[in-house]
Order: sequence, then structure tokens, then C-alpha cells
Amino acid sequence: MSQWLILLVCLVVACAAVIGVAFLRQRRAGEEDDPSETPDVIEYMTMMIGVVYAIVLGLAIAGVWEARNAADETVQREAQALHEIRERVQVYPADERGRIRADVAAYVRHTVGPEWTHMTAQGELTAHGDRLLSALRRDVQAVRPESTQAVQAYQGVVDQVAVVDAARVQREAQAAPTMPGVVWCGLIGGGALTVGMVFALQIQRSRREMMLAGLFSALVVFLIFLVWHFDSPFTRGLSEPTEAYTALFPRAAQH
Repeated sequence: MSQWLILLVCLVVACAAVIGVAFLRQRRAGEEDDPSETPDVIEYMTMMIGVVYAIVLGLAIAGVWEARNAADETVQREAQALHEIRERVQVYPADERGRIRADVAAYVRHTVGPEWTHMTAQGELTAHGDRLLSALRRDVQAVRPESTQAVQAYQGVVDQVAVVDAARVQREAQAAPTMPGVVWCGLIGGGALTVGMVFALQIQRSRREMMLAGLFSALVVFLIFLVWHFDSPFTRGLSEPTEAYTALFPRAAQH
């Protein structure tokens, strides 16, 4: 099911539930129910619950957005380091240059193919990807530069392999969801409590109050959806998560 279809269904269900409960409550209350008799303490509690929940929800959105940006920077850094390795070995002898470039191409193909599927499903990287990176490091370190240009490029290539390794480790750490389960319980439970406190204020069945109650519940659902959407950056948060690799290695990524 499409993510936006899920959002639409949640919004409709939330609005229908709020409006339905309001109508049912009004029918059971009868004519003796007077909204003006709502205690001041309930209004104060509703305001405080709304403020506290808004702070928690804002921190959650900021946290998942920051994690999303960090994940984007990680894949950009890994792809750029691989590209630098491919370009800097231009000064190497043909055999060594071809072997290292083949290692880079194999690593990229595996990363954007089987490993990416496994990572988004299981939250971890593959052992084969580790072996491909080890082969790349081994071939890079096995070079014995002879020309001045090769000597100057050697340390830079070794450093870029270290960058790829560090980015790979970070990518695995970022593959898991950002928000723990207890935070989700707080977000969903707090949202239900915040919307439920609206009924403590004894809202009536006027068109204006129904519209405001429905919009408020829709807003809460939409903000929780944003947290869920960005909670897993490699699965949902990034529109084109592998674009950093495919843009720099178009031929390798097509295989």
C-alpha cells in the first residue's frame, strides 16, 4: 500500500472517529448538559497536555529529520570516496588500475543491489559486502608505486578506502529505525490523550467546532505520520537513497 494512501486512510479514520464520538456524546448528554459548566481546571489540564505533547512531538520530528540528513550525508560520503578511488588510480599501471576499478565496480553493484534490499529489510549489511571491501583494501595496499605521481596518489587512495569503511559502518548503524518502541507508545498514546481532552471541554455539534476538532485530529495524525515516514531513512525518508551511487557509477549500477 502506498505511503500516501496510508496517510489518507489514517486521516479519514481519525476525523470520522472524532466527529462520530462527538455526535454520540452529544446525543447521550441530553438537554441538561451545559458546556459552560466545564471546570477551569480541565481547560488548564487540556492546555498543559497539548503544550507538553507538542514539545515531545516537535523533538521527535527534529530527531528523525536529523537522522534522515545524516543518512543522506553518509551515502554521499561513501559514494564520493569510491569515486575518488576510481579516479585517483588513473596514474597506476594498467593492471593495478583495472583490478582496483573492478573492485570498486563490484562493490557498488552489490551495494545498490542485493545489499540494499537486505539492509532495508533486516537492518544490517551483508557479509559479502564486507568481503568485497576487504578485497578492495587488499588490492589498494598491494600496490607498489614507482612513479612520482603514483607515490603521491597512493596515500590518498588508502585514505579514501578508510573513508568508505567508516561510511559503511555508519550506514549499518543508520539502517535501523531511529525511534525506539517506548517513544512510539508515547507519541501514539499522547496523541490519543490530546485529542481525547477535546471532549472534556464538552464541544458541541456546531459546524465550526466539528471542523476544528476534525482538523486538529488530522494534524496530530499527519505529524505522527511524518515521524514514521522519516524514522527509517533508507526505506522511506530518502526519495532516491541509491542515487549517490548510481549518479557516479551509472554503468556499474545497471548490472
